[in-house]
Amino acid sequence: MEYKTILNNTNNNIDKRPIAFFDSGVGGLTVYRKVKNLLPYENCLYFGDTKNMPYGEKTEKQLVEFADKIFRFFEKQNAKAVIMACNTTSAITYEKLKDNYNFKIFPIIQSVCPILAKLENINKLGIIATPATINSHIYSREISKYNQKIKVFELAAPKWVRIVEEHRINQPQSLSQIQEIIEIMQNFNPDKIVLACTHYPYLLEVLKKFVPEERFIDPALYFAENIKKFLIENKMLNDKFEYEKFYVSSNPENFKTASKLFYELKELPELINLD
Repeated sequence: MEYKTILNNTNNNIDKRPIAFFDSGVGGLTVYRKVKNLLPYENCLYFGDTKNMPYGEKTEKQLVEFADKIFRFFEKQNAKAVIMACNTTSAITYEKLKDNYNFKIFPIIQSVCPILAKLENINKLGIIATPATINSHIYSREISKYNQKIKVFELAAPKWVRIVEEHRINQPQSLSQIQEIIEIMQNFNPDKIVLACTHYPYLLEVLKKFVPEERFIDPALYFAENIKKFLIENKMLNDKFEYEKFYVSSNPENFKTASKLFYELKELPELINLD
């Protein structure tokens, strides 16, 4: 159904409050772009917690503290929904924080696993993610709730986030670090490989040198569809795009440069201190 048709059917319940997104850096822009494509009239906020990047190396206590501060910031911005565009925080913090705020929270892992579990012709599913996500085993746990027949192999790629954030994708050392992980994953011989960190789709141009591109899954598209469905069903759509705002906790210039891979920022993000 066309977006304007949907709006016509829900125009008695226009909700102009923004949708908010957060991640440790630019990775969440993979989700942001897909949501913007599906919901072009929505006002949006994005917080990149670049000071504390990468999240995959942080403790549970630290991650809960980071997420809570960002959620409180979004409350002050009157967000109607918050997108956890970060697999690590979805894995570690969602269950602990989900009921503490006045908006709907969408965690990427818990939103996409029911869909991954029902994909056809998949017996073996590979998951590549940050160490924190892998150590939580949340992907195998969530998928097994919906399909116990799929074999899930979880593999940490601890260096991949920094490769993206530091613009080192085509350096020889980076290529070697990417290839090393892919070769371990290929030993499992998965039918599909989930890029279970929002930074990892930035590496597709390199990854497809080792594995056909069609074998990779970017969960962001499934995630965006899930968000759109909720907003439609709850009559929370906006009817006119007015603004998008980007915030970071450090290095706005670096964030703007790195963001060009997936989303063109018109101006520098605002530097915000949440401490």
